[in-house]
Amino acid sequence: MTMQSTTPLTTQRAELLAKLAEPRTWDLAVVGGGATGLGVALDAAARGLSVVLLESHDFASGTSSRSTKLLHGGVRYLAQGNLSLVREALHERGTVLRNAPHLASRLSFVMPSYAWWQTPFYGIGLKLYDLLAGRAGLGATGFMGRAQTLAAMPNLQPAGLCGGVSYWDGQFDDARLALALARTAAREGALLLNYCAVTQLQHEGGRVAGLRCVDRLGKQAYSVRARCVVNATGVWVDALRQIDGVAQGRSVGPVVAPSQGVHVVVDRDFLPGEHALLVPKTADGRVLFAVPWLGKLVLGTTDTPRSDLPREPRPLRAELDFILGEAARYLARAPTRADVKSIWVGLRPLVRPAGDEDADTGSLSREHTVLVSAAGLVTVTGGKWTTYRAMAEDVLARCFQAGLLPEKPAGVSEQLKLVGAEPAGSTPSPAISAAAGPHIYGSEQALLQALPGAGQALAPGLDEAMVRFAARYEYALTVEDVLARRSRLLFLDAALAASLAPRVAAILAEETGRDPALADFQSLARRYLSWPSEQDA
Repeated sequence: MTMQSTTPLTTQRAELLAKLAEPRTWDLAVVGGGATGLGVALDAAARGLSVVLLESHDFASGTSSRSTKLLHGGVRYLAQGNLSLVREALHERGTVLRNAPHLASRLSFVMPSYAWWQTPFYGIGLKLYDLLAGRAGLGATGFMGRAQTLAAMPNLQPAGLCGGVSYWDGQFDDARLALALARTAAREGALLLNYCAVTQLQHEGGRVAGLRCVDRLGKQAYSVRARCVVNATGVWVDALRQIDGVAQGRSVGPVVAPSQGVHVVVDRDFLPGEHALLVPKTADGRVLFAVPWLGKLVLGTTDTPRSDLPREPRPLRAELDFILGEAARYLARAPTRADVKSIWVGLRPLVRPAGDEDADTGSLSREHTVLVSAAGLVTVTGGKWTTYRAMAEDVLARCFQAGLLPEKPAGVSEQLKLVGAEPAGSTPSPAISAAAGPHIYGSEQALLQALPGAGQALAPGLDEAMVRFAARYEYALTVEDVLARRSRLLFLDAALAASLAPRVAAILAEETGRDPALADFQSLARRYLSWPSEQDA
């Protein structure tokens, strides 16, 4: 494991592709640049294995940038009695908060009670939550009276309110944490490429021996030899499993039952204060969150089965009606369609039980599964953001058990600070609920401020230097890369993001010499603001 460098690695694409073209055999090739794949790449590289990771689009461009932004043990899983998952997630929550303090922080939640029994009922459950967290706890659960609950959440619906329960969990910037994983893996010696799609697996003697991929920008094809290939493509894992199955002359059944989660963003004044709102059981039994994040308020989420796997899923009218309708039940002044700043949709890779083709996604496992095919393709899917590191350790353990990789001791990633993490004892960064700014760069703020355009604001929380930093050090190639995932502006205010896109495109073109795909982003921004038609209900 290497020491953290004070000078970040550049991410010039020509240099990365030249390394990919070198004739060699990697220990591990990871397919998929979301939370799971990046976690596997980082853990393996930190253990001294040679690693290449290929992502067909941008890092975290799928599910991993579209979460509810919570680092949590899973209060709903506690209610389901899944204590082992809750305990593991609470431990991993603390690990993320410690290793990436500039990208994650604790957050106070309030669970209001509109019936006399709810405060003691939910309070006892949340006390168990505290107990399971142990020394990794973030703060004690508290019982609140009516006046105290309203003081904490001034816009909460007062009619019928009895009191509430407060408890602590974590939140984070998911896309930037994924980027920190990628950059830390590169610091540990891994080679990572976005916009490089895997098109085929290579088999020798009936075993997976590598893969073929194509640079989606330059159209050049590459052959990559590897002792082990891990399929970490999230909701899309079944596609690569099918390729492996065809090569072996056998059919492969699906392991993923995708579920769609929709989130709506409005201004923070719909829930003033520093607390998030959690309604554990809405009118139809779902959970409603109202979470302050990067200066805005995120409302969600839904859990709707899908049979298709679009890169940019669209919300259903019924999902948006549900979110705004439930918000209106719990907020005295409720947001309307006109108040919505952005709408985003993510697909969850829920694990399908064997032989259960019609399972309700609300009842499917949030735990991960690791499979090893007869040819040695390792597939990992399921799980959640909070437990990405534990998932990576499980994946590598299976690789060792299957004899695909030389065994290396586990545990190296638990204390591994991610790129940008400031030393212990530094002044704490502002909470993730606060508006974005240079503090999100942690220990790299000085480097950011030294770049051309520092302080030349494009919008609150985004200046020209940040765009240049994204191009030079953060693998950004397109306007979408910058405004959706290096900055989160598309997710916070799609109209503002669209208005800034031409200037961002000009800076990117200057930095990279490439077409920054401005028109594609402008079309995407319109989708993040558009409302579904009645036919999409």
